Amino acid sequence: MRKIKEVLRLKFEVGLALRQIARSCSIGLGTAHEYLQRAEAAKITWPLGPEWDDDRLEAALFGGPPRSRPTVLAVPDFADLHLQRQQHPHVTQQLLWEEYRQANPDGYQYSRFCEYQRWRRKQDVVLRQEHKAGEKLFVDWAGTTIPIHDPRGGPVQEAHLFVAVLGANSYTYAEATADEQLASWISAHVRAFEFYQGVPKLVVPDNTTTGVTKACRYDPDLNPTYQETAMHYGVGVVPARPYKPRDKAKVESGVRLAERWIIAALRNRKFFSIEELNQAIRELRDRINQRPFRKREGSRATQFAAVDKPAMGPLPAERFDLSEWSRARVNIDYHIAFDTNYYSVPYNLAQELVEVRSTPTTIEIFHKSQRVASHLRAHAHGHAVTIAEHRPRSHQAHLVSASLTNCTCCSQACCARSRLSSCATRSPSNASASAGAAIRRANAHHQRRPERREMKPRRMG
Repeated sequence: MRKIKEVLRLKFEVGLALRQIARSCSIGLGTAHEYLQRAEAAKITWPLGPEWDDDRLEAALFGGPPRSRPTVLAVPDFADLHLQRQQHPHVTQQLLWEEYRQANPDGYQYSRFCEYQRWRRKQDVVLRQEHKAGEKLFVDWAGTTIPIHDPRGGPVQEAHLFVAVLGANSYTYAEATADEQLASWISAHVRAFEFYQGVPKLVVPDNTTTGVTKACRYDPDLNPTYQETAMHYGVGVVPARPYKPRDKAKVESGVRLAERWIIAALRNRKFFSIEELNQAIRELRDRINQRPFRKREGSRATQFAAVDKPAMGPLPAERFDLSEWSRARVNIDYHIAFDTNYYSVPYNLAQELVEVRSTPTTIEIFHKSQRVASHLRAHAHGHAVTIAEHRPRSHQAHLVSASLTNCTCCSQACCARSRLSSCATRSPSNASASAGAAIRRANAHHQRRPERREMKPRRMG
């Protein structure tokens, strides 16, 4: 209708010839002539009044839209078809069409049935997310790995790519790690924060097992070490919903960018160590961040310096000390088994479930968020690390008295008394009433010891 109105305007208002009208409107000479004839037959004059909308003008010139024959075919229920395809991943559109034709032999052909795809695209609309400066950092692992070769001809190791992307300007951090275990996950976060020289308000990870122990749509459980890292840096962790990749679309785009411009760019190079690989990754990562935007001014690096960096929080004074958390059940001997060794807890926690925080040098044991024991970490195998205060008093007294059970001479008893004295000297808290009573019993034992009598030889009759 827009070109028809332009033809009428050029004819009655400007007064152009028919050939000039056709050339100005980029239509054929016959088409322009037909429009003017139809307008003259419908007695349409220029200018058109406000009541002449497109529908009325079309009806006046062409007698209204062509009548469509009434629909007599059974229209497929696209909503039900879409639900079936979601519930059964192996259901195909061809199968659904054949079942539809069995129920409706005179129904749509397959080409008309494919209107389902057009219907589905209209249902799947996407919310455009707006990200504030310094608010969110999206993190994830790339699906593609990079081979690390052994210079001595050993097996090839696969390096995994960690990717972090800021929400406001897509400033990207990437590094290679030996695996996707918890230590690599936490260490990569620490180095990412140091790369950005600040911390965001929120970190948005995927529901990976290294970061989330229990995936849930509304209330996921974080790994205790990951939560401790977030508390140290003063950030919040909000995992994306399970099976909702659009919640972390930024890092999905960042991962795709890293796979194309880092992993693909290094496909013809051979690396023999993680350090060598990360050196090459840093060069390509900086190139990505320095590349100018196509549709706006600046680059990721310039936008980060101007927008995100001033809005990010400061780094803490100390770097995070990596620790690992696990759970253990206290045995009936008030010890837990951890890393092939045994560590004591107060005896009243026997059979209780406790949490273990381990570092390379210490072992801390918590019960209901309260620390109940702390030990130096033992690096032997099968070694029991016990604190005397964790034993009940009866066990402490038994250990003291057990050393006197086989006493047969004064020298051995003295050794037992010296052992008790040295034990009390090493740990003043061990000089309890039970230990003192055991010493007194040892002294009384030697005082009451009967003297040996000489045996007279018997006379042989």
